[in-house]
Amino acid sequence: MAAPSSYLGWKIDYANPPGEPAYLEPGSMHWRVYKNPIALAVGGVAAVLLEFADARIRSGVWDHSTYKADPIGRSKRTGIAAMVGVYGPQAAARRVIQGVTNMHTRVVGETPKGEAYKALDVELLDWVSATAGYGFLNAYDRFVAPLSEAQKTRFYEEAHPIARLYGVKYSPSNQADFMAMMDKLAPRFEPHPIVGEFLDIIQSGKAASAAPKFLHKALARASVSLLPPIVRTKLALGREYDLTPLDTLSLKAAGKLADRIAIKSSPPSQASLRLGLPYDFLYRSQAEQKRLLAEREGSLAAASA
Repeated sequence: MAAPSSYLGWKIDYANPPGEPAYLEPGSMHWRVYKNPIALAVGGVAAVLLEFADARIRSGVWDHSTYKADPIGRSKRTGIAAMVGVYGPQAAARRVIQGVTNMHTRVVGETPKGEAYKALDVELLDWVSATAGYGFLNAYDRFVAPLSEAQKTRFYEEAHPIARLYGVKYSPSNQADFMAMMDKLAPRFEPHPIVGEFLDIIQSGKAASAAPKFLHKALARASVSLLPPIVRTKLALGREYDLTPLDTLSLKAAGKLADRIAIKSSPPSQASLRLGLPYDFLYRSQAEQKRLLAEREGSLAAASA
C-alpha cells in the first residue's frame, strides 16, 4: 500500500510539510482502522452495495464514472480521496475534497424510472458518507480486531469534520443513528442487475489486482455479510453470497497480518513521520502508542512555551 503520488494532477505528499496536522489525530480510531487494507477493501465494497440499493446513487455512479471501463483506476481514486482525508496534511485534504465536489457538480441525470438525481443532493451526500464509515468500521471489527461500542461511537463522531468538508449535513454519531438513516431510505431500495455486475467485477479481481486470487470471491462474500439483513433482502443477494468458514478464516488471517506490517512508503507511515512519530507508530502496541503520543505532546508544549 504505497503512498499515492497524485490525485487529478495534484501531488500528494503525506510526509510534508513537517508538522502540518491532519484533520484527525494519530491516536484516532480512523488512523487505526484506515491503515488496514483488508478493512478498506471489504468495507469499501459493502459501502458501494449500500449505495447501489438506492436507484439515484446507482445510476449516478454507473452512468457518470469510469467504474465499468476502469474499475482499478476508479477504485484507486476513491481510495486516495479517503486516505488523504484521514492522513493527509489539511491543505492537501481540502484540495482533494474540493476536487471531488467539483466533479460531483456535473453528476446529474435520471434513473431508468425517470426520477431526477444530482450527486450533490444532501440526502444522497449524507448516505454515501455514512455508508463509507459503516463499511470500514464494521469490516475492521469483523475481520481484523473486535471493537467496543465506545470505540465504534468514537469512530462515527470523529468523522463529522471531514464529512462537513464534503457538504454532508447529517453524519451519524453511532451505529443506531446509521440504522435509523437506513430505515428511512429502505423503502426506496431495490434489486438491479448493476449490483450483480459490480460484484462480478469484485470477484474477478480487476478492482484489487494486488490481492491474492483466492481472496477475491471471499472479499465479495464478506462485503455482502456486512449488509444489514433488510438491505441484503432488498438487493436479492442469495445464498451464493454466503460467507464460508474458509472465507472467514482467510480474511481474518489476512486482516490480522496486515495490521502488523508497517510499509514505510504507505500513507499512514508517511503521515506518522510528518507528525514526528516513528513510521511504524500505528503498528506498535496501544500502550506504546500512548507513550509516544504523550512524548510528542510534551515536546510540542515545550516548543511553544
